[in-house]
Amino acid sequence: MSLKKSNLAQAWLVLLLATLFGTALAGIQAKLGPVIEANKIKETMAKIPVLVLGEDLAAELAAENQTLTIKSRVIEIKQNGTTKFYTVYDVWLPDGKMVGHVVKAAGQGYADKIELLLGLDAQGKSITGLFVLDQKETPGLGAKIMEDAWRGQFKEKSTENTLAVVKGGGGKEDQIDAISGATISSRSVTGIVNTTIANVTSQLQVTDGPDDNKSPAVQNEEPGKNKERS
Repeated sequence: MSLKKSNLAQAWLVLLLATLFGTALAGIQAKLGPVIEANKIKETMAKIPVLVLGEDLAAELAAENQTLTIKSRVIEIKQNGTTKFYTVYDVWLPDGKMVGHVVKAAGQGYADKIELLLGLDAQGKSITGLFVLDQKETPGLGAKIMEDAWRGQFKEKSTENTLAVVKGGGGKEDQIDAISGATISSRSVTGIVNTTIANVTSQLQVTDGPDDNKSPAVQNEEPGKNKERS
């Protein structure tokens, strides 16, 4: 066989293997996709008490076998020809007092999309917690956005301030200390938080109580070309 024919055969073999691998991967993703999303919803519901109450109060509530009332809805934001949807979980204490909200948000990180859960107080004036629901940042660097110590910087920050990432600082009210060697990941998370706050805080107030039977808002239409969902 000539060298030219040999190279051509190898090229076709590589193409065939790539096609087979891509088809197999797509099949796996299609099968696992619903499972992954179901696990994210389960994890979200488990994290909501901590995000709005803090670990100590959430643990105290659980020890007393008391549960929060949680209702989900969707906030629709239209900007520059694009529609974006945020899933919001409104949270009430057992006595019927609204205690806060948890917003699911997403944005581009250094490596891939980052998904967050952002806790806010009942008035939307203060951040009560931050959890990284999904990320594919660089292990040992950007992946440190998942660590409690770094995420803890956001807690109790006022939503009236636009947060800025700084290196070797973070002591001021509007500052977040960057992860060493992962400034892009740090800025990505902070940017998602800033954008989410700017988009949703004016629409957080609800008139329903925890015992109202009104169905929570659900966005059935999948986001299209000009639509984004968090």
